[in-house]
This record gives sequence, structure tokens and C-alpha cells, in this order.
Amino acid sequence: MTMIALGGVIGAGLFVGSGVVIKSAGPAAVLSFLLTGLLVVLVMRMLGEMAVALPTVGSFYEYAREAWRDRPAVGELAGFLTGWMYWYFWVIVVALEAVAGADLVRFWLPDVPTWIISLVLLVLLTLTNLISVKSFGEFEFWFASIKVAAIVVFLFLAGLFVLGMWPDAGVNVSNLTAHGGFAPHGFVPVLTGAVAATGFYFGAEIVTIAAAETAEPQKAVAKATASVITRVLVFYVGSVLLVVCLVPWNSTGISTPYVSALNAMGIPAAAQIMNAVVLTAVLSALNSGLYASSRMLFALTKRGDAPKSLARLSRNGVPVRAILFATLFGYAAVVMSYVSPDTVFAFLVNSYGTVAIFVYILIAISQLRLRARLEREAPERLKVKMWAYPYLTYVAIIGMISIVVAMAFIPDQRTPLLLGVVSLGILLLAYMVRQHFRKHSPVVPQAEDPQTSYNER
Repeated sequence: MTMIALGGVIGAGLFVGSGVVIKSAGPAAVLSFLLTGLLVVLVMRMLGEMAVALPTVGSFYEYAREAWRDRPAVGELAGFLTGWMYWYFWVIVVALEAVAGADLVRFWLPDVPTWIISLVLLVLLTLTNLISVKSFGEFEFWFASIKVAAIVVFLFLAGLFVLGMWPDAGVNVSNLTAHGGFAPHGFVPVLTGAVAATGFYFGAEIVTIAAAETAEPQKAVAKATASVITRVLVFYVGSVLLVVCLVPWNSTGISTPYVSALNAMGIPAAAQIMNAVVLTAVLSALNSGLYASSRMLFALTKRGDAPKSLARLSRNGVPVRAILFATLFGYAAVVMSYVSPDTVFAFLVNSYGTVAIFVYILIAISQLRLRARLEREAPERLKVKMWAYPYLTYVAIIGMISIVVAMAFIPDQRTPLLLGVVSLGILLLAYMVRQHFRKHSPVVPQAEDPQTSYNER
């Protein structure tokens, strides 16, 4: 569980996407990752509190509904939006990682068509998820272990080099200020970078979904969320700081930051090593995307927010149809990346990041309301508590809303914001259609307490 949590945070965004942020903000990109990382740490603490108190399949989808138990109409809408936005985010990630993984494999197999490699990767990891939740856990454990090991080794070696403890190397921090200063373009790109970095951190919350399928969910999620909180900032902020010390922010090499950093240290076969590590990160994200989207879809079926036919389980307790549905949607998106790269696929790519921020905002609001109720009705369940409640929760909400507002004033982020809002509008329309059909349905799903439903399962 700890490795799944860490693996969810360390993705291809860190190894590749961080170069985009560095190129925009300069060495001050470290502050971009620090600001966003602090917000993610707060959200993970909130999730840890709720997951320990109310472990349930669906995690924050159920929390969003339960938070508005006194206002069922609002709770149904909040749950519907949270669940489907989260599902939407991960099925797009499945498609993006399948395409990215194919490009990485072609580094070694340049003659094989990209679409064939994408299909093979999707099929292989779909089979892994279909076998059992244990097989998902095993694969994700090893994927995450490779990523974490790579980051730890990089931090150690790069730290030695920067501090002058490397053979024939002196202290090397001049790149922090040598090319136009620490923040060469001012503070605005730092905020822009913080917006872009939000999507890189997304994924740690998978641990609260997976917790419901462990033998000791409360213990597992408490330990896993704690590990994310203590290590995420070190891995992200620490490694990005070392990169900008080793590689000039305005050099062409910053487009592949970690490869360039290894080259700067004179490590042979740097491109081969990092290509393998990034491929592992991509496969991990693909594996996690299939798992998270299928479990969220399974949870949606329990409340009538998705077709109940998707809820069928295999003998091993795996939601087969939910997994296959995510795979089919993911592969359809892969096809769109070739058939309609500038319209349909561009819409998917540019909208899913904003949707992730919307999910985090709903998580924070849910924690704010659930914590107050738990303190009144069941304080014994609060074994893990959000720090400085409610003040830091408000700080997180304001911070995330500020990111959304800032996107409207950042030219590069206006399109993602607009398309994210359009996606939200489509889901609102879908909710209205669902409500219309529900009114004419003879059976209405009854609300249930998340803790009770979990124990029954």
C-alpha cells in the first residue's frame, strides 16, 4: 500500500513534464513544485482522515455523498460529479500513458508501429487487472519500487555531485543564478508552473481506493498516507532542485531534465537508463489508471450513478466489466490520437487536468463537513486527524480555487480551463438526464452509511 501511494505520485510528469515547468520558471520552478506539493500534502491528510474513519469502496465518491447527508439532492450531485470526474481523469491517463509508453518502446523498436505497441501495453495490463486485485498490487509494487529506487539513487548521486563530493567535481550550484537569476522571468511563471504541476502530483489518492480491498484498511491507509506526506516533497522538490543545479534552465537539454542531469555527471548510457525508468513510470500510471477507473466505476454502479450491469464481479472479486469498459474507452482515445489529434484527442488532453483540480476541491469540502459531523457523532473514529482543522482545510480550498482562477489569466492555461469547464457542464447535463430517468424508475437506491456498507461487503 505504501508503494502504491508513492508510485501514484511519481509518474512520467516528474521525469519528463518537470522540464516544461523549469523552462518556463527557471530555477524558481522549485517553488512551483513546493507550492503545489504542499496543497497535495494537505489533501492527502484530509483523505487519510476520512479513509481511516470511513473505509469504503469508492473512497471520496462516497465521502462527497455522505458529507451532504442532510441535503440528499446536493449529496447526490456532489457524488455523481466527483465519481465521474475521477473516472474521466483516469481513463484519459490510460490513453495518454499507452501512447507515451509506445513512444518509449519505439526507442528500442523503431520499426514497430506505435498503435500496435499501445494495444499490446493496454492488453497486457488489462489482463493483469482482470486476474485479481493481488496481481494489480504485485505489479504496482514492483513498478513503484523501480521508480522510487531510481529517485533515491538520483538524489544520492546528484547530491554528491552538487556538494562537490564527486570525483574531480567542486560545489556546483552556480546554475541557480547564472542564467538570468533564480526567477529570470519573474514570479508569474512560478504560479503558472504551480498550475501545471498540479496534474503531476495527482495519483496518490489511489491508496484510499485500494485500502478498501486490504485486510486491514484503517492501518494500511494510515501508514500509506503518512509515507506520502513525508516523502513526496523530498522526491519532487529535492530532485527538481538538483536538476536545476546540474542543468542550465535555458539549455536545450532541459526538455529531458533527468537524462541531461545524468549526462552532466558523466554517467554512461544515461538515455538508456532514463528511458527504462520513464517507461516503468508510464506502465505504472497505466496500471493504476485501469485499477482506479474500474473501482470508481464499480462504486458508481452501487448508487445507480452508472449502469448496474457493470458491477458484475468475477470469482476473484474483480469488476471485470468495469475494467473492460475503461480499457475500451482508453483504446478509443488512443485511436482518436491518430484519427483526430487536433480536435477530439486535444479536447481530452486539455480538459482532464482541470477536472483533477475540481475533484480535489470537492474532496476538501467533503472533509470540512464530514469532520464536523464525526466530531459530534463518532469522535472515536477520528484516529487520523487533519492538521489545524478547519484552518488548513480552508487554506487548501482557497489555494485550489486560486489555481483555477489563475488559469483564466494565464494564456497557456485558458484552453485547459475552458475545456475543463465544458467537461463539467457535460457531466451536469448527464446528471440531469440521469435524474429524469430515475424519476420514472420504480426502484430508487437507498442511501447507506459508508462504514456500514463497507462492513457488510
